[in-house]
Amino acid sequence: MRKVVSMVFAALLAVSVSAPAFAGADLPAGNSRLEQRLTGEVRHQLAMIPEVTVFDNLGYRVEGGTVTLYGQVRNAVIKDVAEKSVKRLEGVERVDNQIEVLPASFNDDRIRVQVARAVFGDPRLFYYGNEPVPPIRIVVKNGRVDLEGVVRTQTDKDDAFIRANGVPGVFQVENHLQVELPKKG
Repeated sequence: MRKVVSMVFAALLAVSVSAPAFAGADLPAGNSRLEQRLTGEVRHQLAMIPEVTVFDNLGYRVEGGTVTLYGQVRNAVIKDVAEKSVKRLEGVERVDNQIEVLPASFNDDRIRVQVARAVFGDPRLFYYGNEPVPPIRIVVKNGRVDLEGVVRTQTDKDDAFIRANGVPGVFQVENHLQVELPKKG
């Protein structure tokens, strides 16, 4: 039975490898479907890493069978787990792991906690911190804070920036938050 399954798989593989040579017009649509499927699967795999917190920022880009991972994490284990979990997905041929491991720093750890308290302690932003995967991520490197993620309104984006900028010891705040709802008016 295994031999039959192996032969069928080998035949399908041979057809799928040779198919692009005969059906060049179909290749982009197939690649598009593969990329869409992989995008969802990569997103799921990264969201399922238990060590990822509000202080880690993971991103990815899917191009054909290549997945590029990027962002910043506090722990090298997260970088390795992200690569391994994505690498095992069907259709992934290569993983380019460009995730930056942030340097260990007691000062940065203090700033992370204080920025999180300032941002998520605000009554208008409180609910962002209660979600299983918080949509606001706080990345701190050498006293510089990057706010990443998605918020519902421009007011939320501005409020998060003001709160983070008010934390003692913060040298600079870069607000990369994306606004989900367009501004009315």
